[in-house]
Amino acid sequence: MPTIYRRAHLLAAIRQTPGTWTTQRAAQVLATSTWGCHRNTARKDLRALATRGLLTPGTDEHGRRTYTATETKDDER
Repeated sequence: MPTIYRRAHLLAAIRQTPGTWTTQRAAQVLATSTWGCHRNTARKDLRALATRGLLTPGTDEHGRRTYTATETKDDER
């Protein structure tokens, strides 16, 4: 399956379950999907979604990168 479908699946999960998302949380969601997942794949997918403006990056109290869903007018982006 192409990367775009995996990232769309992850984005849908993030939008359905708001809150702070970490690489570990994303990897757990993707591991239960048909794609499976390695930690680095989840990290790259989160970064790519943030680059497209669909996630907002931040950091937690331990200095780890976190992400939250970005509010958009056009959900089909």
